[in-house]
Amino acid sequence: MAWTTKSFNNLLQWRKVVWPLRSIRMYPPQFVIRDPIIQAVQKSFNQGHEVAVIVFNISNMKDIYEQLSEMQYIDFIKEMKMSFQQIIQEQIEDDDLLLLHDYNSDGVTLFIKVDHEQHCISEIDQVMKKVLRNTENRICDQFPCLFIQFESGYMFVEKKQYSIQEAILKAGQQALAMAEKRVQSEFNELLYSLSRIVAQKNILLLAQPIFDVATKEIRAWEMLTRGPKGTEYENPLHLFSVARQTGMLYDLELIVLEKALEQINDTGCTHDIFINFTPITVGNQKFIRDLKKLMGKYKNISPTQITIEITERDSIDGMEYFIININQLRNLGFRIAVDDTGAGYASLNTISEIMPDIIKIDRSVIQDIDKNSLKESMLKGLLLVAREAGSLVVAEGIESEEEASVLSRNRVDLAQGYLFARPASLIHGLASV
Repeated sequence: MAWTTKSFNNLLQWRKVVWPLRSIRMYPPQFVIRDPIIQAVQKSFNQGHEVAVIVFNISNMKDIYEQLSEMQYIDFIKEMKMSFQQIIQEQIEDDDLLLLHDYNSDGVTLFIKVDHEQHCISEIDQVMKKVLRNTENRICDQFPCLFIQFESGYMFVEKKQYSIQEAILKAGQQALAMAEKRVQSEFNELLYSLSRIVAQKNILLLAQPIFDVATKEIRAWEMLTRGPKGTEYENPLHLFSVARQTGMLYDLELIVLEKALEQINDTGCTHDIFINFTPITVGNQKFIRDLKKLMGKYKNISPTQITIEITERDSIDGMEYFIININQLRNLGFRIAVDDTGAGYASLNTISEIMPDIIKIDRSVIQDIDKNSLKESMLKGLLLVAREAGSLVVAEGIESEEEASVLSRNRVDLAQGYLFARPASLIHGLASV
């Protein structure tokens, strides 16, 4: 491919790799993206994680160069790189981070190990905003006369690529395209691909059952989204990250709702159905209107059968219509669930704001809970919060009988995970009940 040769030439000029951040290792000019990064990416894949490439750039570097002397410009570049490095160190755990300084570009590139869940996208967005805001403040303190325009973008390294090296390079170029949003670039190709998926409603929904912990009976199904089969968009992380960065997240999530209602209608499913939405979508001024329009097509489906599942990793601060829409959803009969509880700093605040009907405890709390007494104490604390709020509790990511036994003795209401069933089509899942 044409981009491969060009990208390798650029990579020849990368000089410094920080991995982990506190232990700096220097490589000679002929260093190509080889052992450290490829090994780290492969190790992350083997552990079941995803790897995101994040690019931070300064879009008006030419203007800055013209305003400074040569020595001032060198000082500016050093300060900019150092500020990025220090602030990134404050925001991201060392074990999760590969950092590359590209001295031939106008910024830095990160490789981050992340959870495989779709909702880690919102965490990446939050980290990017904090890094850019704090870096801008720090640099502006050092160079108050300069006006600096930052840009950022990210993409996930595709696991299905034949060569990890090519997958890394492709993800890096796409992340840079997202940051720069260049005309006639990868950005336009990504935007075109996502637009086609939305226009053709070309997504696949899988369903994972949610079980009653005490009786082992299926109580509900969570709908999970996949893009077109056999493409890079089949990975929901890739699909939703592109949708988010191209301004098409709202449209995509409404298609998920439409497809879910269609499947409920076609299969005659009578269980409760959980459908994921970001606060960005729920807080959209048009959401209630568009929701009513879709529900109007399926008179046989009651809002009481639908649970609107909201990831708490997106901050709801400053969303004017979010709480208004939550109240309207309740008045219509929908139930509200808060996802990923225990995974982010805003859990308790979000619960107090929403007072959800259902609290879903994140898999990070549940994983190896039978071997970690502190995690069980966290579970007990979250159960107390849930009971105070009058919420049912769903534990996510159950993968062993030992983990399930901890849930039983703590009287957790509901559970889902690979121990019980993997995601499949709703019709296939219902047929196996």
